[in-house]
Amino acid sequence: MSHLSRIRLTSQRPLLLAIAATLLAACATRVRLAPAIYAPPVAVVQVRIAPPPLPVYVQPPCPVAGWIWTPGYWRWGPAGYFWVPGTWVAPPRVGLLWTPGYWGFVGGVYLWHAGYWGPHVGFYGGVHYGFGYDGDGYFGGRWVGREFVYNRAVTRVNVTIIHNTYNETVINHVNVSRVSYNGGPGGVYAVPTVQERRAQQERHFPPTSMQRRQVYRAQREPALLARENRGRPPIAATMRPGAFHARGVIRARGAVRAQYSRHAPWRNDQRWRRTARPGYSPRRKYMQTRPRPRRDRRPLRRSQKRKEQRRRKRPFSA
Repeated sequence: MSHLSRIRLTSQRPLLLAIAATLLAACATRVRLAPAIYAPPVAVVQVRIAPPPLPVYVQPPCPVAGWIWTPGYWRWGPAGYFWVPGTWVAPPRVGLLWTPGYWGFVGGVYLWHAGYWGPHVGFYGGVHYGFGYDGDGYFGGRWVGREFVYNRAVTRVNVTIIHNTYNETVINHVNVSRVSYNGGPGGVYAVPTVQERRAQQERHFPPTSMQRRQVYRAQREPALLARENRGRPPIAATMRPGAFHARGVIRARGAVRAQYSRHAPWRNDQRWRRTARPGYSPRRKYMQTRPRPRRDRRPLRRSQKRKEQRRRKRPFSA
């Protein structure tokens, strides 16, 4: 090796050492990936029958400070619509709010849009679930630092247990109804606002295990089927998730009768059109369609009797 080559290697040695150190540091450094963003499933369930109206019930008091109210809703299962009672749930982390799911009418079918947790309340079809969910946003409380404060004007809390409250009157600018779906015949007409579109682009979190337990228990409760309770579920709300037979269970006070409401849940169904009309009675329909009883024949006159006897005595001819 010549003297000139030794000089070149000596001058490039600091540069080579710096490159090698950079490569070793890159290999030793843990690669951090961006957290996955939860996207709520869209159109998981498609039904051709509209969901029943929302039942009327009172809200149970909040059992634990920091829990957030999740309203009840109608869900579809193998046996038809069943009611998922509203309940208080602990959020997955501080600062998150619940966006309820909703039914939307698109292309002749009703699609279920699942709910999610996020920093802001998104679009939930304009459905008036009540207790702060008036179709646009949530007015039942808000986060102040790491504490959730409750609005006593629309939320039921026990002030002896929960002290972080305030009182703010909420004015409804929309017609309050019990309709449980968006769009379609008789449905709520609402479109996402600018704030709700921004909320849809934020990072979302799926329902917690407590919420999934609520749905699991509701699907296996025969009394919560719409065909059994006629829109009046005996368990409309619970104080804690899954506590269907414990203290604090709220029963529905009533619901809009489908037969006389223009928002009838089965209005699109042909069976509903045949049966749910004023003055309809299954017994009357049965009496009109059943065959009339056969009356006894009147006694034949003498001339008719002779003709009948001659006809019978007449020999058969092929």
